[in-house]
Amino acid sequence: MDYPEHTVLSVVVGSRAYGLETEASDTDRRGVFAVPAALFWRLDKPPTHLDGPRPEQFSWELERFCVLALQANPTVLECLWSPIVELATPVGQELRALRGAFVSRRARETFVEYAEAQFRRLKPERPNHKQAMHMIRLLLSGRHLLEHGEPLVEVGAHRERLLAVRRGELPFAEVVAWRRELADGLAALPDVLPEQPDRGAVEEFLVRVRKASL
Repeated sequence: MDYPEHTVLSVVVGSRAYGLETEASDTDRRGVFAVPAALFWRLDKPPTHLDGPRPEQFSWELERFCVLALQANPTVLECLWSPIVELATPVGQELRALRGAFVSRRARETFVEYAEAQFRRLKPERPNHKQAMHMIRLLLSGRHLLEHGEPLVEVGAHRERLLAVRRGELPFAEVVAWRRELADGLAALPDVLPEQPDRGAVEEFLVRVRKASL
């Protein structure tokens, strides 16, 4: 079974979607594929995710994608708001239209947790400047999500300062202070998000897609 044939959504993420690309930037792609329901009846189940076939490409099966999005996974949520959509079938378009159903106040925790995990991997004596940049970008995205109900994917307004972090031009202490300011703000910021995602709407969508594939 050639699962990429069942792709319903393919977007560009990473630096090109964030507005942080340089001449050396790769094109990172993320996708969603919807396996025909009958294939789940077999002993060998379809994969929940796939690497490739292009370099820097990764895809989730629709159900797995929905589960992660309902859990406010930052990487998955940002796929739904990527400004660069390379493919969207009718199912993919409906998934994008449904994106507001996935957001909830849980994002306050997940965006901070993901950024904190990146921060713990940074070594002050030899920091990974690219990782530090994306840690800050993630916190900016989370703040925007709390304030406006959607993550901030394209961060052009912060491009120069973020690229200065990536080039190692900002002292590490200044990066740490920026990160603390954003993390503290996320903890205290009033939000416009619902307490829980609309799990019922997502499940209705998933069941409808499965039935249509029989």
